[in-house]
Amino acid sequence: MAPAADREGYWGSPTSTLEWCEENYAVSYYIAEFWNTVSNLIFILPPIYGAIQTYKDGLEKRYLAAYLCLTAVGLGSWCFHMTLKYEMQLLDELPMIYSCCVFVYCLYECFKYKNTVNYALLFLLITYSVVVSIVYLDLKEPVFHQIMYGTLVSIIVLRSVYIVLWVYPWLRGLGYTSLTVFLMGFFLWNVDNIFCDKLRALREKLPPVVGAVTQFHAWWHILTGLGSYLHILLSLYTRTLFLKHRPKVKFVFGIWPVLLVEPPKNL
Repeated sequence: MAPAADREGYWGSPTSTLEWCEENYAVSYYIAEFWNTVSNLIFILPPIYGAIQTYKDGLEKRYLAAYLCLTAVGLGSWCFHMTLKYEMQLLDELPMIYSCCVFVYCLYECFKYKNTVNYALLFLLITYSVVVSIVYLDLKEPVFHQIMYGTLVSIIVLRSVYIVLWVYPWLRGLGYTSLTVFLMGFFLWNVDNIFCDKLRALREKLPPVVGAVTQFHAWWHILTGLGSYLHILLSLYTRTLFLKHRPKVKFVFGIWPVLLVEPPKNL
């Protein structure tokens, strides 16, 4: 836990087009941005559990894909913040696009009969992913990626609001919690970017553990990871209700929400 200053580390000089406010190699010689790296565990472990539970419940593979895509985002982000290499940055940013496309498909197919495939929507989302990937690889402009990602998030939010307002209003708590947590993360992401110099100066005056709390990009990971996970719960809850299943939200150790789905009574 060294003073708040960038240092040389195991992975060498950064090649990524982005660097964040956390001081490089301040905690570990082997991890460029320690707190931004380990905070990705929320993207990795809970979705793996969700994927296993989804498989055990025999639910549609699209939701298995949703959980695993969220895990892929966490693994890519882990590699990016650990190394600050451009190749690892792509492993973080491009899966963000792909996972959101899976979320869009799941959410917009909640009210279709089982075992149907919307080929038109599938083609549209695959095309979107491919075009964004090709353009981004050529431009290497982070703002382009952020706009394309934000567009998908906006589509998801609009559909979620429709569901909790007019279809299943008793899911408002889950829907609004997911959205609020995500927006809190987005707010802290902006604070981290705008006030980076002041945050770094503040950390020099604080004890290391207290200073770690000011790593707002890490909080962005934690809050958006939780918000994305809750969104999958909302989407899966909506889908299983439509299919006449009996979903219930349970809390592991009284803290972490998971969805348990029982088959229809007539089965």
